[in-house]
Amino acid sequence: MKKFLVSVSLVMMLLVSVSPAMSAPVTLVYAEVNPLDTIVGHIATTFKEAVEKLSNGDIKIDVQAGGVLGTEAQILDGMLGGGDTVDIMRISAFALSSYGCQKAMLLSIPYTFVSREHFWKFANSDLAAEFLAEPNQIGLPLRGICYGEEGFRHFFFKEAVSGMKDLKGKKIRVSEDPIMTGMVRDLGASPTVVNFTELYSALQTGVTDGAEQPAANYKSNAFPEVAPYIMLDGHTLGAVQIIIADSGWAKLNDQQKAWIIEAGKVVQKENEKYSAAAEEKVIAQLKEAGVHVIEVENKAEWVEACQPTIKANTSSQADLYKKIVDLQ
Repeated sequence: MKKFLVSVSLVMMLLVSVSPAMSAPVTLVYAEVNPLDTIVGHIATTFKEAVEKLSNGDIKIDVQAGGVLGTEAQILDGMLGGGDTVDIMRISAFALSSYGCQKAMLLSIPYTFVSREHFWKFANSDLAAEFLAEPNQIGLPLRGICYGEEGFRHFFFKEAVSGMKDLKGKKIRVSEDPIMTGMVRDLGASPTVVNFTELYSALQTGVTDGAEQPAANYKSNAFPEVAPYIMLDGHTLGAVQIIIADSGWAKLNDQQKAWIIEAGKVVQKENEKYSAAAEEKVIAQLKEAGVHVIEVENKAEWVEACQPTIKANTSSQADLYKKIVDLQ
C-alpha cells in the first residue's frame, strides 16, 4: 500500500511537471484625459468590457481616466518616444497631424461633417481604414484601432454672446493645433494656447475669455461654473480614435490582436448609438441648470468666415477631402 501511494505521488509530480504553465492575463494600460462620465469615458468603459469579454479575461484593460497620467499631448509624446507607461489611449482624431499624419488633419477641418450620419458613413467606410493605418505606414510606433465621436464641438464663454460678431477680440483657448488656431482667427477672435488641465483656472482668472469643447466635456469638467454661455455652432465633430502603441501590440499573440480589433468594432457600434442621445441629454441638463444655451440659426456665415483655414489645409489633399465631403 505504501509503495502504491508513493507511485501515485510520483505520477502526479510528473504530470504537473509536464503540464503547460497557466499564462497570466496580459494587462494593457488605457489612458483617457476626461472623466469616465463623459462620452469618451463611456468609450473607454465599452472598450474595456468588450476586450475582457471577448478574451474571456485573457486580456485585462486598466483604464486610467481623468487625466491622471497627463495631458493628451504628454501621453502621446510618451507613447511615440518609446515609453511603456501607456499601451492604449483615446485621442482626438487630428492629434497625429502634428506628427506627420496628413490624412488625420482632414478630420479637424471646420464644418466638414454636416451631421452625425455623415461622420458615421466615413467611420464605417474603407476610407476610414486607410486613415487608421496611416500612423504605422509612415513609421510611427502605433496603430489605430477604431473611430468614435464625442459630439459636435461648441464655443463657450464667460460673458454673454449672441452671435459670431461677439467673438471679435475675445481670447479663446486653443490647443497647439494650426487648424483650430486658424479657425479662431478667421472668426475674429484671438487664439490663446492653454493646457486643457489648466483651462478652468484660465477662465476663472481671465487668461482666456472662452474655449470650445463637446457639450458633455463642457459639463463634466465643470466649465459652466466659470463660463456659463455655450454657443451651439458645431464647428467640428469631435472625431476620436483609439490607438495602441507597438510596444503594447507586441505583448499580444495573433488571437489577442484579433480580439482587440473586434472590440474596436463593438466600440464603434455602441458609440454610434450612445453619443447623440448623451449629447441631447447633456444640453437639456445644462438648460435646466441655468446655463445660457445659444442656438446658431445661420451656420453659412460661419462656414464662409472659415474658408481661409479650410482652403489652406485641404488644398494639398483636395481629392481625398472631397471623398469625405461627398459621403454626406
